[in-house]
Order: sequence, then C-alpha cells, then structure tokens
Amino acid sequence: MKAVVYEHPFAVEVKEVEDPQIQHPNDVIVRVTSSAICGSDLHMYEGRTAAQPGIVFGHENLGIIEEIGSGVTSLAPGDRVVMPFNVACGFCKNCLAGYTGFCLTVNPGFAGGAYGYVAMGPYPGGQAEKLRVPYADFNCLKLPPGEEFETDFVLLADIFPTGYHGCELAEVSPGESVAVYGAGPVGLMAAYSALLRGAAKVFCVDRVPERLDKAKEIGAIPIDFTKGDPAEQIKDQTDGEGTDKGVDAVGYQAQAHDASHEEPAVVLNSLVETVRATGKLGVPGLYVPSDPGAPDEAAKHGQLLVSIGRMFEKGQRIGTGQTNVKRYNRQLRDLIIAGRAKPSFVVSHEIPLDEAPVAYEKFDKRIEGYTKVVLHPALAA
Repeated sequence: MKAVVYEHPFAVEVKEVEDPQIQHPNDVIVRVTSSAICGSDLHMYEGRTAAQPGIVFGHENLGIIEEIGSGVTSLAPGDRVVMPFNVACGFCKNCLAGYTGFCLTVNPGFAGGAYGYVAMGPYPGGQAEKLRVPYADFNCLKLPPGEEFETDFVLLADIFPTGYHGCELAEVSPGESVAVYGAGPVGLMAAYSALLRGAAKVFCVDRVPERLDKAKEIGAIPIDFTKGDPAEQIKDQTDGEGTDKGVDAVGYQAQAHDASHEEPAVVLNSLVETVRATGKLGVPGLYVPSDPGAPDEAAKHGQLLVSIGRMFEKGQRIGTGQTNVKRYNRQLRDLIIAGRAKPSFVVSHEIPLDEAPVAYEKFDKRIEGYTKVVLHPALAA
C-alpha cells in the first residue's frame, strides 16, 4: 500500500510499504478514507524529535473497516469509523478513570500511545491506504454510513476534542471571557469550543492574518501579538481585569512578541498576565521533555522559565496534558450530526495522498493558505 513515510528533516515521501495485518484478535483493518496532517506532525517533519526514517505518519484517521479479528464483537466490515489519536486499551487504571491519553498498556514504559508518532508506541500512522487499529472495540467510534460530514468527522480524531479539552482544562463556563493563544487549527477549535460552551467573549491571539480573519469569522476577537503586548491588548478590552480563563494552544514552539525568534515559555507567561486573579489556565498545547531544536540548553530538556511566582501571587490554577479523546468524541460527533457544530471550517485543503510531500512543505512554511490539510487516499492526483 501507499503511505507517507518520513525520510529526514523536511522530507517525506509517499512510498510503498507492507499492508497492515491482523496481529491480535481485537484488531481491525481500516481502509482509510481521510487522514489529516497535524501541527504535531510538523515537529517530526522538522527534525525536532527522535523520529527515525521509515516511520509512517498520521494520527488523525477515518475510514471503513475491511477486516476484523476473531475477538472483535461490536464492529463489522463496512462500518465507518474514526479513531482517537490516542491508542488505548480500555481496561488499565488510567483508561478506566477516563484518561485514555495516558494508557498504561499500549506503550510499555510510557504513559500513552498514538498512531504514527515518535515515542508513542509501535503503531504505524494512517496517512496511508490502510491502518491497523488495536483494541478496536474500544478505539473505534462508529459514524453514520455514507460520506456525509467526512471532513468534520475526521477532526474528531484529534483537533476538535483537543480544542474542547483546552476549554475543559480551563473549566470554561457560560458567560465567561476566554483568551486563546494560537489561532492555528487547535487554537481555532479551542475558541470555537469556548463559544459552543457559552463563553461571552473569546479573544484569539496570533500573528498570521488569515488565521486572525478566521477567528473573527467564528465570532472571536482577533489579537495580533506583533502590534503590542497581547495581555495588555486584552486587558484594554476587559476593563483592565483580564479574562476569566485562558487556553495555550501553541506549546513549546511559541514565538516572541516581535515574531523574531522562538521563546518557548512566552505563551505561558503571557497567559499568566492575561488571566485575572483566581482564573484558570488550560494547556493542551504540546510541551515535550526534550527538543533538540530549542533556542537554549534548558529548553532542550523541556525546562522553561515560567512565572510561577506571579501565578502563585494571582492564585491561578492550571491544567495540562494531551486530550483524552474518548471523553469527548461521542458528544462532539452528535453535535456535528445535529448541525450544532461544523469544525471543518478550519480545513484549508483536501488533496490526494500523493500530494502529501508538497502539502507538508507548504504547511510548514505557512504559505498559500495551508493550515489544516486532509489527505484522501482514494482521491486521484
């Protein structure tokens, strides 16, 4: 089958690889119909992880089941399904508590597993024609048959639940004000989720005009951080108080306010200043234990200069960690079906699998409007 394979920093190729096989009675094989490129994939693409050549990318996957293992009970060939990017067992201590992003079974020695992502276990990704799904009864979310909502549903694998998770971590409630740092796909999903949860005022901070325009389209207030300290800009619009809640949808590759260089802790520190005393911060943005491309030695080991004293002084609370997709994906699916949510507004391009190398290059450079890209293996180039 064809798959998107990592070659070396800034290079992926579509190559022929072996078809996946049933390895366990609880496995299914899915024929992939949609797989999205994620900002997290760019961390590997840019060589900022320990990803080795040959890894098949792709953790946001949707498709049709073609084959089931003998132990699968709730699924059948022909079922249309979307998979959380978290590979989870469903029965370990963390899964039973709802923390499927931190499964203790699927990736020994590491809390959590994922498709096609470095250090997240031996699970090839789905930017390919087929995908093996382990613990399939637990990991597959059934979808209505057909092709309706295809581009909305594929976002249930990661970014829609991740944006919603940021709001859950921050405990966003109706009538509150919220600052979302980052207007990329996850940031836009966080702003959108805050509005779905009834927030009265949502600010979205970024520097890319197209992203800020998109934030404005969904009802958020765009804040261009290159035009001044974003915390001060937001305070000017909240009677000097700041927002009730804040979401970091950027992570460790944050840009300094003048956009001249990376400053890994700048978003966290800006949120501390942006959110009012006793407010809460949600951090779904990715922070890693090691980053060889970080701008200083401490940051290369995941150590940042965060204003913990200021956070303590303001009595703020913080929630962190990758999303437990299964906690949200059923409800978000049903919002889509009911016409109450349409997350596909973030998708800029839908292209054949063969065009993935060009899409990675353009997405990485933030050019030609490339933001959220969905690959369709069956689409002719």
